[in-house]
Amino acid sequence: MGTTELNPEYLVHDETDLRSKFSATHDIAIKKCLNYVDDHARSFIERSTFVCVGTQSKDGAADVSPRGDPRGFVKILDRKTLLIPDRPGNNRLDTLSNILTNPKVGLLFLVPGFDETMRVNGTAQLTRDPDLLAMMVVNERVPGIAIAVHVEEVFIHCAKALRRSNLWDADLHQNRNDVASLMKIILDQTTGAPSDPEEQRQLDEGLEQEYRQTMY
Repeated sequence: MGTTELNPEYLVHDETDLRSKFSATHDIAIKKCLNYVDDHARSFIERSTFVCVGTQSKDGAADVSPRGDPRGFVKILDRKTLLIPDRPGNNRLDTLSNILTNPKVGLLFLVPGFDETMRVNGTAQLTRDPDLLAMMVVNERVPGIAIAVHVEEVFIHCAKALRRSNLWDADLHQNRNDVASLMKIILDQTTGAPSDPEEQRQLDEGLEQEYRQTMY
């Protein structure tokens, strides 16, 4: 399949052209943006179990990484500083490497059952401070490193996106078994998945066992 070529007649090339296609921003949408974590933002972040971390490489390549843990896993050190634990993963280190070369980050916090989200933008550093890491122990496991985010923008985001997606509506949740397992997808995209269903089943079970052993 070839690359789709977009009709240049309809491409938007500058911000003036972009904004001409939309109504003016409501004044409150601008004023709601704070440069610190107020009591409402604190309440939201302390309830969050999931955050997406957006970063860019030194060359400008974009990346978004999901982070999840028990409620309140992102620590609020003060009104200008957040701390996100780094848990065991695949050791690609995309997010961490990006921060070292381009510290600007964007965070999107979700709370299960809430249709609103919380957005935080700022500048990040990586820390191995044992006193800080000790604040984020789960199952007696201390993270090896954490992301400290120095807050520059904080604002609540409206519910439209999550309501359009019906994200929390269990009646609309799709059956995971309707698509290939994670192991089959990865193997199909790399070395090739086994043709024997029983062998594939054993590989899938092995991944679940690894999850249980290496979550923290």
